[in-house]
Order: sequence, then structure tokens, then C-alpha cells
Amino acid sequence: MFDLPTDLPADLAPLSWLVGVWEGTGVIDYEAGDHRYQGEFTHRVSFSHDGGSYLNYSANAWLHGEQDDERTPLVAEIGYWRLSRQATDADVGPGLLPAGAPAVTRTADDIEALRNADGGFDIEVSLVHSDGVSELYLGQIKGPRIDIATDAVVRPAGAKTYAAASRMYGLVDGHLLWAWDIAALGSELGAHASARLARAE
Repeated sequence: MFDLPTDLPADLAPLSWLVGVWEGTGVIDYEAGDHRYQGEFTHRVSFSHDGGSYLNYSANAWLHGEQDDERTPLVAEIGYWRLSRQATDADVGPGLLPAGAPAVTRTADDIEALRNADGGFDIEVSLVHSDGVSELYLGQIKGPRIDIATDAVVRPAGAKTYAAASRMYGLVDGHLLWAWDIAALGSELGAHASARLARAE
């Protein structure tokens, strides 16, 4: 059992159970062409907040080698998670543009009005990988379960082929479980990696 943060903006209430640092292990199992990628990895994920209407996200993973202490860094990620809602003049941006109207403090009732027809909340997740690939995921959070899929993938000309992805996160018995499907290296969307993480901080 853990305590939910009490200092979050109302916008982040549905995402509050994610806040913290999670660590654990997972497995990679993905086939592309005539090659099968398999292995076990260690994963560290952090969700934090700085007072804005979004969660900061970072994740690192290390592939296990044949020796117990042998680990190879895998692609790292950083990004932002937020509820989907229409931007108003009270929001900052784009770029460094300040808000054009006084800030609005949203209430729990304001956030409840964002609930979708399925009883969850639509969310947006923007991620950048250390290899230069950027992803925009759209999906929903409903209680302790999150389902998201890429709406857009942008990659540098020199990056490996990566076309689409979907991810599922769930809070099960106090652990963060996730699964990540990808369409990469010419293969269709398929299972790629999954992990079970425990709260570390």
C-alpha cells in the first residue's frame, strides 16, 4: 500500500497512482525478418510532477548479459503524460508564449466533466527516445489501467524503421505491470516487451 500524493493539481488526479519511481525486470521477445530478439532487462521508470498539469516521465533499461553483472544500456525515454483537454487562453504556449488570460485552477468537478463515454479519461503521452524517435500516444486511463497507441511517430532519417506502437499499463497488487507492442524493422505490430515493476521511491 502507498499514499497518493496530495499536492497534485486536479488535472492529475486520475494519473496520481503513477507518481513515484518504479523498478523491476522484464523480457524482450520480438521477431523481425529472420531474427528473433530475446532477453531479460532491468527497467527503471519515474513519474514526477513540478506543479504543471502534466506528469514528467523518464525510463531507462539495461539488457542482461551472460554474466550477472553484465548490463548493456537500451534506449532511454523522456516525456510528458497529461489528460486530453482543449487548450485555452489561460494556458501557456505554444513555445515560450505566456498565457493570454489569468490562470484557472480547475476543480475535481471540472476534471470529472472530462470523463469519457467508457467511464475513463482520455490521455496524451509525448515521448522522445534517446535514438531520436518521437512518439505521440493517445488513449485512456480508467482506474488502474492505461491503454495507449501511437497517433504519430517521427524519426530521424538515420533511425531504424519504427512505424507504430501500443502500450498497456496496470496497477496489480501494488506493482506496475506494462506491455509494449511495436511495428518495427518491417514487421507488423506485435508483442515486443513486458515488465513487472515495484515502487522503489
